[in-house]
Amino acid sequence: MTIDAYTLLAYALIWTIFYFFLSHYIAELSRKRWTNWIQSEDSDEILMEALEVIVNEIEDRMHDKLETFQSSFFGSLGAASKKLDDATGASTIKAVTKDNPIMGLVAEYMLKRGNLGGLMGQNSQNTPINKPKTGDKLGLK
Repeated sequence: MTIDAYTLLAYALIWTIFYFFLSHYIAELSRKRWTNWIQSEDSDEILMEALEVIVNEIEDRMHDKLETFQSSFFGSLGAASKKLDDATGASTIKAVTKDNPIMGLVAEYMLKRGNLGGLMGQNSQNTPINKPKTGDKLGLK
């Protein structure tokens, strides 16, 4: 039995079309089945087991990042506090007056009273330095 070229081409075309529609039909059935399984309660436990490794990795990374942030934040906060104490002399005053708390209280009062409160990190005056100029005219010409 011999098959000529046109018959062979016709068979190939028919099988290609059949295979194309069959593969799409099978893919659609598979997608629907998968979607139904995912939405069912049977899949919850299996998916959680499969995703447990990923969730644990995310938790570990977030924990590491939080520890890094905490050490960075509190380290910079401590350094800034030390610089403020050094700039205001508060650490020196505390060291000198650590044996006598009354003297420490008096020293802090004197610093605040002598308008050095700005150096201590507190604003003692909220008044503007320059007063706006007022003219004699009321804006009428």
